[in-house]
Amino acid sequence: MGYGGDMRVKIRFFAAPREAMGMGEIEQVLPAGATVGELLDALTAQYPVLVPYAGFIRVAVNRVYAGREAELHDGDEVAWLPPVGGG
Repeated sequence: MGYGGDMRVKIRFFAAPREAMGMGEIEQVLPAGATVGELLDALTAQYPVLVPYAGFIRVAVNRVYAGREAELHDGDEVAWLPPVGGG
């Protein structure tokens, strides 16, 4: 992880994860330098209702898709997005 201190990120939930959480957004405090993957692990540990969605969600950081290795920064907005289906 990073160089010390804490940061706050805002997490927004959509569709089924939003319904499971019973709310649309939360704030999470993480150690500075935490990654998207570390955030996802922390969220599923703290909110077990998210576990069924963790394997297939997409994550956007500040409206740009990001992988698990992407580093987060204080004030980032993270969107927990369900997969998009087509027909």
